Amino acid sequence: MKKILSAMRRAIQDFDMIQDGDKIAVGISGGKDSLILFESLYLYSKFSPEKFSLIAVNVNMGFKETSEEEMDRLRAFFRDREVPFFEEKTDIAEIVFDIRKETNPCSLCSKLRRGALCSVAAREGANKVALGHHADDVLETFLLSLMHEGRLSTLAPTSFLTRTQTTVIRPLLYVDEKDIRGAARRYDLPVVFNPCPADKHTRREFLKQLVENLRAEIPDVRKSMISAITHPERYNLWKK
Repeated sequence: MKKILSAMRRAIQDFDMIQDGDKIAVGISGGKDSLILFESLYLYSKFSPEKFSLIAVNVNMGFKETSEEEMDRLRAFFRDREVPFFEEKTDIAEIVFDIRKETNPCSLCSKLRRGALCSVAAREGANKVALGHHADDVLETFLLSLMHEGRLSTLAPTSFLTRTQTTVIRPLLYVDEKDIRGAARRYDLPVVFNPCPADKHTRREFLKQLVENLRAEIPDVRKSMISAITHPERYNLWKK
C-alpha cells in the first residue's frame, strides 16, 4: 500500500487534485480499483496537508445477480471506517442491455453511471468525484482512441462537469493495475463480483491482451508507452 500511496500522492500534487475543504465522493463499483482508491484516499486523509472529507457512492445498475451477502460486507466496510455510504438504485442494466440492446455497451453504461454518481455527489454537497482509473486504463484508453477514433487522446487527470458543477479527479493514474490487484488481496477488501455480461469481452480487454503479447517481445513496451503519454514535452506531431 505504501507504493500505491506514494504514486497517488504524486498524481494529486502534479495535477492539484485536492484542496482544503473538499468533500470528495468516491465512486464505488465494488471492484478492486474503486476499493483501493477509497482505502488510499482514506489513509491519505490522515496525513494529507489538505484537509478533506470523503463519502462513498455505489451506483446500483440493477443486475439481479448481484450478491446481497457481498453487498452487506461492502456496507460493513464503510461503517467500520465511519464514512457515509450511499447506494443509488438505477435501471442502467435494463436500459443498456434490454431496451437499447447495445452491441458495444461500455460507452453508454459509463456515461449513465457517471451521471448518476455526479447527481448523488451534488445532492450530498460533494464538490469532487474520485474515479478509480489507473495507469493501465490510461494506456488502454489511448490505444482505443488511436485505433478506433483516429485521435491521440486518453483519460484526463481532472475535468470539470458544468451541468453538476463537479470536478472529476483520477488519483490512481500513476498506479499499475498489478499493484492494485496485489493490495486488494493482501488487505482482503470486500470486492463484489461484477455480473455484467460484457465483462472481459470488450475491445479494452482485447487491447489489454495485445499489450501483454507485445511485452513478450518488448519487455519495456508498456513503460515506454505510459512514459510517452505522461511527457508531452517529447511530442513531435505534425501541424498544418
